[in-house]
Amino acid sequence: MSITNEFIRHLKDLERINLSGLRFRIIDAKGQVVGRLAQEISILLQGKDKPTYNPKKEEGDVVIVVNASHVHFTHDKWATKLYRWHTGYPGGLRARTAQEQWEKDPRKLIWNAVNGMLPKNKTREARLEKLKIFSEGEHPFVGFPLVPYVPKPRTLADRGLGWLVPQGFEPLNAERYAFRLRTSPRLQGGAGRPQLGIEDLLTEEERAALAADAAAGAAAAAPAAPQSPTRS
Repeated sequence: MSITNEFIRHLKDLERINLSGLRFRIIDAKGQVVGRLAQEISILLQGKDKPTYNPKKEEGDVVIVVNASHVHFTHDKWATKLYRWHTGYPGGLRARTAQEQWEKDPRKLIWNAVNGMLPKNKTREARLEKLKIFSEGEHPFVGFPLVPYVPKPRTLADRGLGWLVPQGFEPLNAERYAFRLRTSPRLQGGAGRPQLGIEDLLTEEERAALAADAAAGAAAAAPAAPQSPTRS
């Protein structure tokens, strides 16, 4: 199907949709993670972002997604995530990886993810008709009153060190400890987690035991006093 025929088909699909009170939300998928993007698209299609949300009414907006060919997957999902279907014949189970699906039709990556996040009832087909996905930035809705939607930024948990290993102790995994020491945001100039001393995590008995051990070690390390020579 040519791009012109595809654009005409998308415009004709709007004739079957009641557009009263709906907005045209446009999303740039460039650099977005497929799963997180699909979650926000499903919320817009259901109208859950509106204070007038009613699960029995179709008040979800029309969502236009551009640059669908520039999405990302986390970890190694490009090679491990599979899309399966059956031909209907014996032994007809087929599958292709996310990389192969992207090469065939990158729009299906987002469509399949959104399809799996919508409620499994009769409203899913009507909501998917309001989802328009395009591989690049061109789309036929230029003259429509488009409302941009910016997906929420991805927030990563601070996996840096909460505190350093106190003096006299050794980490159980020295290689992992050295890695976290290099990648700790707090040690790289960021705010990170508050720096806590080991004393803040000990009980009174444990503190007393550590103080006694330190005193015994200091006494053992101190040089012995010279003895005066004895006279015969």
